[in-house]
Amino acid sequence: MARMTAARAAVEILKREGVTDAFGVPGAAINPFYAALKASGGIAHTLARHVEGASHMAEGYTRTRPGNIGVCIGTSGPAGTDMITGLYSATGDSIPILCVTGQAPTAVIHKEDFQAVDIASIAKPVTKMAVTVLEAAQVPGVFQQAFHLMRSSRPGPVLIDLPIDVQLTEIEFDPETYEPLPVYKPAATRAQIEKAITLLNESERPLIVAGGGVINADAAELLVEFAELTGTPVVPTLMGWGVLPDDHELNAGMVGLQTSHRYGNATFLESDFVLGIGNRWANRHTGKLDVYTAGRKFVHVDIEPTQIGKIFAPDYGIASDAKAALELFVEVAQELKAAGKLPDRTEWAAAAQEKKATLQRRTHFDDIPIKPQRVYEEMNKAFGPETRYVSTIGLSQIAGAQMLHVYRPRHWINCGQAGPLGWTIPAALGVAKADPEASVVALSGDYDFQFMLEELAVGAQHRIPYVHVLVNNSYLGLIRQAQRAFEIDFQVNLEFENLNSPELGVYGVDHVKVAEGLGCKAIRVTDPAELGDAFEQAKKLAAEHRVPVVVEAILERVTNISMSTTNDIGNVVEFEEIATEPGHAPTSIKTLKV
Repeated sequence: MARMTAARAAVEILKREGVTDAFGVPGAAINPFYAALKASGGIAHTLARHVEGASHMAEGYTRTRPGNIGVCIGTSGPAGTDMITGLYSATGDSIPILCVTGQAPTAVIHKEDFQAVDIASIAKPVTKMAVTVLEAAQVPGVFQQAFHLMRSSRPGPVLIDLPIDVQLTEIEFDPETYEPLPVYKPAATRAQIEKAITLLNESERPLIVAGGGVINADAAELLVEFAELTGTPVVPTLMGWGVLPDDHELNAGMVGLQTSHRYGNATFLESDFVLGIGNRWANRHTGKLDVYTAGRKFVHVDIEPTQIGKIFAPDYGIASDAKAALELFVEVAQELKAAGKLPDRTEWAAAAQEKKATLQRRTHFDDIPIKPQRVYEEMNKAFGPETRYVSTIGLSQIAGAQMLHVYRPRHWINCGQAGPLGWTIPAALGVAKADPEASVVALSGDYDFQFMLEELAVGAQHRIPYVHVLVNNSYLGLIRQAQRAFEIDFQVNLEFENLNSPELGVYGVDHVKVAEGLGCKAIRVTDPAELGDAFEQAKKLAAEHRVPVVVEAILERVTNISMSTTNDIGNVVEFEEIATEPGHAPTSIKTLKV
């Protein structure tokens, strides 16, 4: 048998589980693990500037390609505590990442040793497993179980905490005979799928709501095939955006209180049946449940049995991996079509496309300062279908989801449930690291950008290029808009006169100087007519210098983006002018029909 340290055994298991990249920050208690990483080779490491940043890099990395599992590394405290936000984000969106932390020696963990903290207890609520390994011989089994859990059922993160003496202890371990554990995923039965399709066929105006679980299962092609077989329009959720192209004739648009389309909500409210696959009925998608559920039947397919009935009771529930379910959905639908037993949905699908051509928001404004809608219009022109967009939260993300276009799975990479400010820069770096040849475009408001902007230096150091679109109104725009209900505008404005950059007026932070100081390139735009050229220049600079390139658009200070103020998807307020002629929305999926 081969003898090696437990840390080396852990690294060998990472490699045999398919890990090729890791993100982290070394520290005293995790140095034996780093020594094993160096000695073993085969795993590239990206040094973060903040350990929370490393966890978000790992998440972006996982989301980019099927099968990826991002790994983040640091000490138990304070690095592990810094990574809790990343673990929360990953668990909320069903994303597998592995967090490995280095702990104080086992004999002194309970004695308030330097940086000793019960990180496993802290992480338990936001992971599938969090454990401090006290016996070196258990390290291989714990890592094997970690990968099994991350991939099985509803995916999610795991934290493994390794005391330094455990890392250094030699154990018997043979990497050559190591085998990953089989992955468990519940699968629908033929009878269940037949019942679901019977309910669909009995309806007149059905919809499919496709969630992030479809993308996690790498089942987008099956989803499109099933929709085409049955002629059923599809509503992607924010996490499922890209499951079918925005310009597909069965794409009905997104539904919700904020990240929704006028035509998506209108079509949904006319539906009488909804088949939800891999979605969790998030509150910003549904709004008031009485409005959302009234007059329609629901079938819910989800990999996690306890998700079914969690938000509301469907008429029928199926616990199944989305891919396993969709394989049967396609099989049964093909048989019914061959037998001439599928209803003709042409008229219903055409009605959804008619709404898409008539219910649009205006994007073309020539105002200075720039109106944000124009930024997204110019992004649609500059960045093609292959673009991988990355964003987290705020009016920038909401408006982007309303106006940008996505054509492929994993090309809208968005933090959904947690929405931590600062997520976008490190996540974009993780995406670009996972797909070095991709066109990666991040989207942030000024506050999200400022939260973890030090991570731009990671892109400069490790030559990780991407384009970051920064829309700057020097405001906490989403919170300001929410405060309207309280008739306040309190502690949400970020403006100040920068003594070192008086040309900015009250826009405060000089993001161009900061980005350049961190080794990146940056362009500031104040005229909407210059946005297109700035995006083209940014793409060239990123390709030439292999660093992040920031394009900052100076926006009007106050914009209210379309959303419901009553928690009702039937009552979304259009604060700005809607499109009334084709020139108002020149990059809309369909030319405006007037």
